[in-house]
Amino acid sequence: MGPMSVPSFVRTDEVLSERYTSARALEHEMAHGNTDLIRALTILGCVGPFKTVSPWEYQDPSGKRLINTGGYSAVPFGDGYPPLVQFMQNYLEHLHTIGLPQQSASTWRAALEHNLVKLLASQDASHADSKVFFSNSGAEANEAAIKFAKATRPKAKHILNFRRAYHGKTQMTMSLTPNPAIQKDFGPLEPNIHTHPYGDLDAVKSTIKKLGSDNVVAIILEPLQGEAGVILPPEGFLKGISDICQATGIILIVDEIQSGLGRVGSWFASIDGGMSPDIITLAKPLGGGMSAVGATLYRKWIFDKVLGGLDCKRHSNTFGGNSLAMAVGLKSLEILVDENLPERSARMGKIALDRLKGIQQKYPEFITEVRGKGMLMAMVFRDISKLGLIQANKDLAELVAEASGLLALRQFYQNGLILNLSLNSTRTLRMTPALTMPEDLFNEMLNRVEVTARRNPRASRLLVNTPPKTLMDLVKFAT
Repeated sequence: MGPMSVPSFVRTDEVLSERYTSARALEHEMAHGNTDLIRALTILGCVGPFKTVSPWEYQDPSGKRLINTGGYSAVPFGDGYPPLVQFMQNYLEHLHTIGLPQQSASTWRAALEHNLVKLLASQDASHADSKVFFSNSGAEANEAAIKFAKATRPKAKHILNFRRAYHGKTQMTMSLTPNPAIQKDFGPLEPNIHTHPYGDLDAVKSTIKKLGSDNVVAIILEPLQGEAGVILPPEGFLKGISDICQATGIILIVDEIQSGLGRVGSWFASIDGGMSPDIITLAKPLGGGMSAVGATLYRKWIFDKVLGGLDCKRHSNTFGGNSLAMAVGLKSLEILVDENLPERSARMGKIALDRLKGIQQKYPEFITEVRGKGMLMAMVFRDISKLGLIQANKDLAELVAEASGLLALRQFYQNGLILNLSLNSTRTLRMTPALTMPEDLFNEMLNRVEVTARRNPRASRLLVNTPPKTLMDLVKFAT
């Protein structure tokens, strides 16, 4: 019996040879994928699909060449970084390990477990015997963190988190992400979650005093809030939270998914800020932009409490710890160490932040604020909804306030840059360039930011520089 025939089935060789065109890809995405996301990106003129010109540059279907400063911190080396690609080719050519070692030891998993703990212990010696659980994403890593924390303090019911935090979109992590737009329609949310202003140590102390420390399972926080638009904690806040947890036994969970492994100029932003976490979650850079790897690092006593004895399989993950992902994670961590990328991130990030602040001061009617640490940076744009003509129409004003970031995103794209929106912050775009970006390209990236600001010296120019049809299409899309 011959192979089954499926009408219009797309073959792998079509995609590899590029006979599967951009137009067909967009048609199929519109038909079967996240249609409205593709619609919005099409309206903005930055929908792709993209080809890589170098690890740090893309080309769109029209031939436009762009520097990628996006990737949401998950592309630490750029796309197709040669050392990682060469390793993956070598791995596949010498493949002799099983793909899903769920009920056996695994060389690749063991090596990455060992290296992560050794790295963590080099920054905080109290983690010398810590344990690792692998998953496929940051949200899963945070889910596992909460589960284990609950199991270690079974009589406690309450979890403390912070405003504008982002911990994921699964049911528990969404409940810990206090954004109504993300939570809408997915209730009921997890109960007994208490949200505080980020940086307000007194508010945390007050809640713990009110609830009683024995009734609090954990405090979960980002040592630097990424999706909120790169919000840095006030001096002493991180250490203050850590001290509270050490004094009370409350589990300290630190979400280092965006900030960890070099992005902000240190291996772990929490430890660099004076913390000694009980649980640390990692993901984005660990996959090197080539695979999905999530990791939750626990103090040994927490891990053993949950997965000890006959309970050793009560938390598991089919694909977490798979050999391909572990191999990519091992090589990614090796590149981060060998190329000393946290140090490079700190050094290059300071150059970028100084330059961006200079641009902001030169064009304050376009960029109102610049924030950053290492190679995680954000620019906040002036609210164009405050213009008289727009302000007179309340619905239009709300729409334009939301759209300011989108219009700015389009302008940067027009000038050869891809930036990231911030899910928990309007009018804010983030830059998360690859930590390996060559200095000449890095400087060109900053030059293009300045060109964009020069062409939009006032935020109102975002409207002038956007074609009327694009504005009308955005209004129709949003309404």
